[in-house]
Amino acid sequence: MNIQGQAALVTGGGSGLGEATARELARLGAKVTVLDLNMTNAERVAAEIGGVAVHCNVSDADSMTQAIQTAAAAHGPARILMQIAGIGTAKRVVGKDGKAAPLDEFAKVINVNLIGTYNAARLFAEACAQLDPMEDGARGVMVFTASVAAFDGQVGQQAYSASKAGVVGMTLPMARDLAQHGIRVCTIAPGLFKTPLLASLPEPIQQSLAASIPFPARLGKPSEFAELACHIVHNDHLNGEVIRLDGALRMAPR
Repeated sequence: MNIQGQAALVTGGGSGLGEATARELARLGAKVTVLDLNMTNAERVAAEIGGVAVHCNVSDADSMTQAIQTAAAAHGPARILMQIAGIGTAKRVVGKDGKAAPLDEFAKVINVNLIGTYNAARLFAEACAQLDPMEDGARGVMVFTASVAAFDGQVGQQAYSASKAGVVGMTLPMARDLAQHGIRVCTIAPGLFKTPLLASLPEPIQQSLAASIPFPARLGKPSEFAELACHIVHNDHLNGEVIRLDGALRMAPR
């Protein structure tokens, strides 16, 4: 699919990997709607790329529905969804105090990362399936965000790893499900990237994390994630695939 002129939705587009992806899409000529809970960030990014900012909670059906409708009113129906919004947490099953981890904290991560991804996907797909097909019957493409933690999660990452593994597991069946509508589905599983969260860590810790990556021995650049996400849009034969973007990193237990 040629990105030029297409309407695109980027959840979590106000910072980090989402911001970089919104910027790359705009650079390639897409009409970008930046969806985020943090409207200050969303409006900043949208203003700088000539896009539109929309408040959105991906795990809430009404919020996501309204966001898709608002974006369509501004740019026309979207054919591209970059589902990047997510949260992370670390909590041992049994803490040092001997108490079990709170169930609501586990549920929150699953709700945002996994259910939120499915919610965004189903509502985007519903709207996209109604569009006229383009070349080869294509109607749209979705790119999800997992993590290397889906495959080698660390101590305390039960909720995060489970949520991202769910996204990985959902990718192929959803691609098969939506093939009849000409909608492709792929997932990127990033490793250690220099997002605002990691950039806020002390420099020695950043260097230690970077040294754990075989090659290149540095934190990933958000622009590298964005370039891969946009390549997936361009490459019509990429479908149902999960791509690790991690410099050959395999996470240690802790």
